[in-house]
Amino acid sequence: MPEKWTTWDEARNEIYTLEENMASDLRVALMVELIKARNEKGISQKQLEQMSGVKQPVIARMEKGNTNPQIETIIKVLAPLGKKLAIVPM
Repeated sequence: MPEKWTTWDEARNEIYTLEENMASDLRVALMVELIKARNEKGISQKQLEQMSGVKQPVIARMEKGNTNPQIETIIKVLAPLGKKLAIVPM
């Protein structure tokens, strides 16, 4: 990192656009919430596949942040976990 950056947030905000940062934050939040909720329920990705109709490899990619799932897919996965997608103020 150049010396002008003293924190990751400073570097991140200069390197990436606001939209890129927001998309990254959303992927991380989704990953964390999916893993947490699934673990709290004590179910495997395969069990979540059976409950949601979303294939296990898709769930795995969502949990790793390696995909940009459609909203419908997110909703299908969240519902059996007792969660819903919400839009909240920033």
